[in-house]
Amino acid sequence: MVTVTIFLAVACAAWAQGTPVIGYLGAETPEAFSSRVAAFREGLADTSLAEGRNVAIEFRWAGGDNAKLADLAADLVQRKVSVLVTPGSVAAALAAKKATSSIPIVFEVGVDPVAAGLVRSMSRPGGNATGITSLNTQVGPRRLQLLSELAPAAKSFALLVNPTNLKNAETLVDDLQVAAHVQRVQLQIVRAGHEEDLPVIFENLARQQVGGLVIANDPFFTRQYKQLAGLALKSRIPAIHPSREFVAAGGLISYGVKVEQPHRLLGVYTGRILQGERPAQLPVQQASQLELHVNLRTAKALGLQVPQSVLSRADGVVE
Repeated sequence: MVTVTIFLAVACAAWAQGTPVIGYLGAETPEAFSSRVAAFREGLADTSLAEGRNVAIEFRWAGGDNAKLADLAADLVQRKVSVLVTPGSVAAALAAKKATSSIPIVFEVGVDPVAAGLVRSMSRPGGNATGITSLNTQVGPRRLQLLSELAPAAKSFALLVNPTNLKNAETLVDDLQVAAHVQRVQLQIVRAGHEEDLPVIFENLARQQVGGLVIANDPFFTRQYKQLAGLALKSRIPAIHPSREFVAAGGLISYGVKVEQPHRLLGVYTGRILQGERPAQLPVQQASQLELHVNLRTAKALGLQVPQSVLSRADGVVE
């Protein structure tokens, strides 16, 4: 309570002094997003802004419960923040967009923001929102291909999505169904939006002897990387995750955007808007720094041989 009181006092003092205030709407927890917040602050520094010196940040965290995002967004709007930032979550971006049509919004998402209804076009966003999109959803088919390379005899795979992050899930399902058809493999869609769902899903997949699991890019699955790595190994299911933390925790393989890049760009765009630029005139940027990590110990435990073609492209290998 003392920490909250001090924080609110600092924020109020910032408003009183005319310091711009960033409303940071996070779908997850500060612990899960610590490296991303650090990258965001670095992006602000690139525009000569520093928290506590010439800008303040009000954080709101949903703790993995997307149902809380609407109220948290409304609270930040009521506090008249200068700009709303929504990192790594389509659900948070949509909640912010619904909450205000006047306060600038800077989002960071892994889907097509036009298809998600966040902007009119990539080059001319229009309205009060712009931001950063990554290749995370677009590389979903590539994740399926990598998993097929590690388990070449497999003919059936599963895709794990979060039903509470509907736009994100729909896009990935569509893309991977097309990819599965091209690769001539079967694809089963499984859904989990809560931590307690995960053990049951892995038990069922193990019973069905699926050849591998693609884990969707989603803030919930990012936070649960340790549990996902443990369950995949226990169930003897080859799995691929978007984040390198999964591999460090014992997961088999990860492939996705290097998370620091889009969040730093998010900070830069936020700074530019605070310095007078308009979201409608800032084109949506696309982060494109991809990284591949492989855990050879886990591959050996699963009885898999990692092809040299995969190892030669890896940015990191756990031996």
